Amino acid sequence: MIRLHHVPQSRSMRTLWLLHELAIDFEVVEWPFDKRLRSPEFLALNPAGRVPALELDGRAIWETGAITEVLCERFPATGMGRAPGDPERIDWLIWVHFAETLSQHIAALTQQHIALREDHMRSPVVMSLEAKRAEKCLAAVDARLEGRDYLLDGGFSAADVSVGQAVYMARHFVRIEGFPALGAWYARISARPGFIASLPVEDSQRLYTRDYYAPWPVEGAR
Repeated sequence: MIRLHHVPQSRSMRTLWLLHELAIDFEVVEWPFDKRLRSPEFLALNPAGRVPALELDGRAIWETGAITEVLCERFPATGMGRAPGDPERIDWLIWVHFAETLSQHIAALTQQHIALREDHMRSPVVMSLEAKRAEKCLAAVDARLEGRDYLLDGGFSAADVSVGQAVYMARHFVRIEGFPALGAWYARISARPGFIASLPVEDSQRLYTRDYYAPWPVEGAR
């Protein structure tokens, strides 16, 4: 039994997308983005009180990078991973975990624009710095994709899923039009059925209610 504990439009979307790409049977338990993630029930699955948590073979696994490695090792025939000894193994690991580098900046922007509900709580300096740091991450991805269809020469993999999901979140705060290689790659991977299946359904509680949050206080945070 494989069961994913998921909040729409969060890092757990990365695992949900990967599960669809692996074409395996799994269940999804959807949680709201609120204090219920601090409940004893959820903390028994992920002591950090964050998603994702993945139940697999009677135990819970947390941290998206770890989950990605475990799933790709468990289901190697899909080609989503790169096994030890594979010439692309190091690059695969770099990009799978680079997704978190970008995600940490998006998490800070999400906090500033969405989680902090009063203007006096927000910091224009933090917003500006984190947006610039996210742009630098996008520039690194764009440079890697120059002349490539995917992050690895061997083809689409969980590295594209991991970074692609982080870019999906980043697009709520940073424009990607200035990164042509990244833009073409993102259009390619976001057309995949697995990506589409990982998007929030119409009746889901969405973390992001806008497609784009302009730099505050130019337009306002909400």
